[in-house]
Amino acid sequence: VRNSRDRLSKNRKKRGHVSAGHGRVGKHRKHPSGRGNAGGLTHMRILFDKWHPGYFGRRGFRRNGQQAVFDNCPTINVDRLWDLVPLEQREAFLAAKDSAAAPVVDVCEFGYHKVLGRGIIPECPIVVKCRFISSEAQEKIQAAGGAVVLRA
Repeated sequence: VRNSRDRLSKNRKKRGHVSAGHGRVGKHRKHPSGRGNAGGLTHMRILFDKWHPGYFGRRGFRRNGQQAVFDNCPTINVDRLWDLVPLEQREAFLAAKDSAAAPVVDVCEFGYHKVLGRGIIPECPIVVKCRFISSEAQEKIQAAGGAVVLRA
């Protein structure tokens, strides 16, 4: 029994014609050039080089065993530490120069992780909280009467 939709299928007209429109020489086979991306280095090389350059191979270095947290370590120098203290408080602290009341600056809250030692700082104590610090920066802060607190 024929379905009523059979008459609408494309190959009804090809019935009785040997190759059904696919040619006698280069026959209609299932996957003549391989499935998917097969042949990218051999018979499809021109296509891959033209439309997908860089698809094969590797680039760069593998960084085995390195923790990603150390890749991003923004730094700040000691000469900019006082810029992180609000202006009104900064003027009050610098005028008083009192070691009992020193501003506490957490550089991590401003997006920095490491304090470096370039520049000079005023002779006024300051408490710096950071993840990493250079030895020169630590000496300068302590010479001014301040302290360094390392945080996680």
